Amino acid sequence: MSGKAEGKVVVITGASAGIGAATAALFKERGATVVALNRRETPGVECIRTDVTDAEAVREAFAETVRRHGRIDILVCNAGMGISGAAESTPDDAVRKIFELNFFGVLNCVKAATPYMREAGGGTIVTVSSVAAELSIPFQSFYSATKSAVSSLSDALRIELAPFGIKVTSVLPGDVRTDFTASREKNVADDPAYGDRVARSVAVMEHDEKNGMSPSVIARDIFRVATMKNPPVRRIGGAKYRLLVAIAAMLPRRAVSSLLGKLYG
Repeated sequence: MSGKAEGKVVVITGASAGIGAATAALFKERGATVVALNRRETPGVECIRTDVTDAEAVREAFAETVRRHGRIDILVCNAGMGISGAAESTPDDAVRKIFELNFFGVLNCVKAATPYMREAGGGTIVTVSSVAAELSIPFQSFYSATKSAVSSLSDALRIELAPFGIKVTSVLPGDVRTDFTASREKNVADDPAYGDRVARSVAVMEHDEKNGMSPSVIARDIFRVATMKNPPVRRIGGAKYRLLVAIAAMLPRRAVSSLLGKLYG
């Protein structure tokens, strides 16, 4: 693992389970002060109950963190959700819901943390995107879209915030064994024109997730980039997925699309 976390104040969203919980535990083990921003309590970790889609609540949570601990050194934006189904039959309110959490939740936290980091002369922001941002998955299109937006936001923020000593990086996990699979919201109104394609696609996704990496693998990636002096722009989570994304980058987009269609379409 890369740098040191001892004495750092680390804010992590979505730390009540899965990748967030594993990340919180690792930072705490390595001597950091960890503050979890969740809608429910996190056993063993200091928690400020917060809905990250509520911008005012997020500002209050960051202000309270600074009141308690004096600063914020590292922000890990991990909170997220998934939905599945055909794009044309997914209700608009479901689309807005996933963007509110996966994208605007990140933006709310960045906006709240940045002034404190700038005043302190620096800090590190880690956003948790997904391999699905690099390889858009059919019938999970809105999840892919939100994670692509997170990756693009992070890339731009890295440049915007560099003069203030604030480092921005993004971790893109592949399939991970978490309760994310069970909590995915499934569209029950899919058009019959798609036949069993949606169900088959979701079954493949869920099989891959249930047989995926331990959350601790991604927690180590997050810790590594968060404590680096000069973190990468993006880090793909999991060696298999780093290879997969690298191979896809060398292929024509038509070939990649065809392959994804055979796997998930």
